[in-house]
Amino acid sequence: QVRLAESGGGLVQAGGSLRLSCAASGRTFSDYHMGWFRQPPGKERTFVAAITQEGNPTRYADSVKGRFTISRDNAQNMVYLEMYSLEPEDTALYYCVADPDFFKVTRAPAFWGQGTQVTVSS
Repeated sequence: QVRLAESGGGLVQAGGSLRLSCAASGRTFSDYHMGWFRQPPGKERTFVAAITQEGNPTRYADSVKGRFTISRDNAQNMVYLEMYSLEPEDTALYYCVADPDFFKVTRAPAFWGQGTQVTVSS
């Protein structure tokens, strides 16, 4: 089992940027594909981005392509989500996720963090 802890959320103005971090502990980090989901207020959780065990390839939701970048550091057991040109519609609780299966990490990951709040003001 892997444990995930997100950080880096906060309040930012539209057009700004944030970097989310996720620290993993427990099982061997490089065994897992990693990703991010988000849940806007009153809405369902949706996929944001994913990255394979080796760090390439990556996959993104259409709504964030060209604005968000996912990366990982296997030596530090960390995964990151760099977010640029933020919009009010990006306001959500952002979750770090993990799964040994890449298909599942983009749809129904087995492991979830507690989430970090991102609020984008207009």
